[in-house]
Parts: sequence; C-alpha cells; structure tokens
Amino acid sequence: MVTKTANTTATPTPITGQQQETLASYRDSIDNIDAALIHMLAERFKITKHVGEFKAKYDLPPADKSREQMQIERLRSLSRDAKLDPDFSEKFLQFIITEVIRHHEQYRNNGS
Repeated sequence: MVTKTANTTATPTPITGQQQETLASYRDSIDNIDAALIHMLAERFKITKHVGEFKAKYDLPPADKSREQMQIERLRSLSRDAKLDPDFSEKFLQFIITEVIRHHEQYRNNGS
C-alpha cells in the first residue's frame, strides 16, 4: 500500500506482521497455482507432441483452423462462465496454439 503526502510524493505504508502473514499465504497459493499450471502445460505439450508426430506420419497439415476456432470459442465461453476475461483467455490459447503448430511443423520437417 502506498500513501500520498501533501507534496504528492509516494511513501510506502509499513506492513504489519499479520499483513505480512496474509500476503505470504496469498503468495504461497499463487506459487502452488503457478506450479500446477506448469505441470498442466507440460502434460498438454506431451499430448500435442503425439498429435504432431501422428500428423507428420500421415502427412496431415500442422494446423487445423476449424479446430482452433472451435477451441477458441469454447474457451471464451468457459472464461465468461468462470468470470475470466475472454480476451485474455483467447490470447493465452492463441499463444499455446502458435507454439504447438511450430512444434508440429518441426516434426513434419525433421521427421520428429
């Protein structure tokens, strides 16, 4: 928390022991969630690796625009239900899709 003085210089408000404990507890939860996200992404990319190898083996295109669009619409809907910004969710998913397609292209070009 920051307090403004009369000359508009910001000075930090001292944090109490209880506030530090509360903040540490919140941060512990965030750290746990971040770890879960990393593990979920790792699992997702293990599966998309298999998809990429499958596509390469059967000469299928690395990208599937109709599937991507369906996923984006589905996750935007889930985001609205979860009270999460659908635009953020779409950007996040688009980032993942772009990386997956890059990997699929590598499997296709390099044979794995």
